[in-house]
Parts: sequence; C-alpha cells; structure tokens
Amino acid sequence: MTDLIRSAGLAYYPEVARSVGLDPKQMMRKVRLPLACLEKPDVRIAVAGLRRLLEMSAEASGAEDFGLRLAELGGLTNLGPVGLIVREQATIGDAIEALSRFIHIHHDGMRLDVTRDKKIVTITMHLRGRRPRAPRQSIDMALGSVHRIIQSLFGSDWRPLEVHLHYPPPRDRKRYREFFGCPVTFNAETDAIVLSAHDMERRIPSAHPLVASYLRKRIEALDTRPASWDEKVDEVVRSLLPGGQCTVERVAEHLACTRRTIHRHLAECGTSFSAIVDAQRADLVIQLIEEPGRQLSAIAEQLGFSAQSAMARWFRHRFGCSITDWRKGVRPEMPRAVAGNGAQATNARSAPQAA
Repeated sequence: MTDLIRSAGLAYYPEVARSVGLDPKQMMRKVRLPLACLEKPDVRIAVAGLRRLLEMSAEASGAEDFGLRLAELGGLTNLGPVGLIVREQATIGDAIEALSRFIHIHHDGMRLDVTRDKKIVTITMHLRGRRPRAPRQSIDMALGSVHRIIQSLFGSDWRPLEVHLHYPPPRDRKRYREFFGCPVTFNAETDAIVLSAHDMERRIPSAHPLVASYLRKRIEALDTRPASWDEKVDEVVRSLLPGGQCTVERVAEHLACTRRTIHRHLAECGTSFSAIVDAQRADLVIQLIEEPGRQLSAIAEQLGFSAQSAMARWFRHRFGCSITDWRKGVRPEMPRAVAGNGAQATNARSAPQAA
C-alpha cells in the first residue's frame, strides 16, 4: 500500500535545490511528482516519490547533507495541525508524546517510539518502506526535523545527549555533529535521538491547555488515516477536485504509480475511478451551486465536465431535479442514490480516463 505524506514536506525543497545548483522543477518532473503540490501544503503525495526526489537531488548535486538542509529550514509549521497541538502542550514531554501520537496524520509511514528510564529518554524513529530501511536522505530529513521541532520548543540552546543513525558514516561527520550539537553514532542499530529525562519536565511558556484540549479533539477526528486503495484515491481526488485538475493521471502522480495500477486496485476494491470522482463531485457541486454569484460554466469546468450542459444532465440524473430547481429550493424528497455509477457522467473529461 502506498504511504502518503503532506506535501508541506516539500515546502523548502525549491530553495534548497537552487542553493546546490539544481533546477527544482526539473528534478520533480524526473520523479513524476506534481509541481502543484509546492503551492498546496495539505495535498497528499507518495512517500516513495519524495524519497526518490531526495536521493536523486543529493546524488546530482553532490550535497551529502541534502536531507539535513531541508530539516534545517523546517519546523512545527510544516506539520500543519499536528504542529499546532504539539506547540500547545504544557511540557516538552507532553509535546513529544503528542508528536509520537499524531505524526502519522502528517506522514503515513512514520512512527516514533518513546522509551524512558530514570536518566534518559530515547525517541526511536521508524520509516516504513519496501526496503529493510528507508534511504539515507529520508532519514536525515525526518530525524533532523524531529530534532528541530524539539529544539524550537526549548530554544536554540538545547542539545540532545546523542543521535544514532543506522547507516555508515558520511564523508563529513563534522556537519552532522554541528547540526545535532552532540555526538553522532553511525552504524547504529536504530535511528534515534537520546535526551535527558530532565528535559521532558521542562515547561513550554507559550502553551495554552484549553487550546491544546480543543486541538486534540479536532485532530483525533482526523486520526483515521485511509488504509485501502479506494480510501486513498478518494482522499487525493477530494483534494484535487476543487482546483479543477482531477484526472486519473494526476492522482497516479500523487500515489507514485500508473493509471493502470489505480484501475486494477480499485476494481479489486469493488469500485472505479469514475465512481469515486462522481461521489466527490456530488458533494462539491452542492457547495458550489449554493454560493451566490457562482457561474455554472465555471463550476462545470472546475468539476471536469466538457460543458455546462454535460454537468446539467449529470446533475438531473444524480439528484432528480435541475440545478435551477435546486437553487430555488424545489427538490425531490430523496436525491437519487447513484453513487458508484460515475461512468454515467457523460461527456465528462474524466470519463475516458476511467475506462
């Protein structure tokens, strides 16, 4: 199953790529990552695509610390809602526990295990992937980001006790020691940050307990990540459709696969790309047509129809009345349930792609 990550992880990629002489857009095209994700931090992209981008960028530029450079610029803001709840915890220990509890909302395949004894706390990072271990640049970026997040809560003077990395030492070990500010052990059994148990008790002055409680409830509502192919395709379609750029090819880019792979897996789930798009269109079209001043031609284009008339036919079939009647409040008691019959959205541009 494809693991996904919020595209906010690429927020500083163009800046870092240019700093080492790379063309960021050209590199993203090579790994087939959608360029639009640079402007939409909440769009989900495949972790595999991000990993290929980091490894290729490091190799092409000769910047062995490429992942660290990205982590150096990132922080809590890159984590979206997860960053908000981490920031509002009362203590560093609470913040680390919250990060461990909710990090998968930002990154499907990332897990943090926090173990304590009387003197030290170890944060062990696990990155899921097809290989036995995730590639080096992904580890540097992820573990480096965890370090920066903790440091931002403490202040710039904080340092961990040790950092462990499972891969062999780089050419420039000094760069890693400077970044983490502590001894770094390579060829270790795990990828981990070790800190003092006393650090966990440090209070965060800016924390607001009431805000933290509110955010926890909101984030817990997001805590069920899509697990199956139909759920993950549905999530990507939902994020792309409002921008008018939802095609099976674009969804395939986000999931780092081919359109045939999507069609095959959706068939195994008992659905189709057309059916998922149709269901998401039905949700979105109601919001759009009820907004004052929205032109139907613009709505039709945004939803991927070839013409306003095609959308009008689809709407009548889907809801049992015309758009004009709906806007006037003249509606059937029960809209027709035709979810799963997206292929009947005739003349929609996505129809041939779903064949």
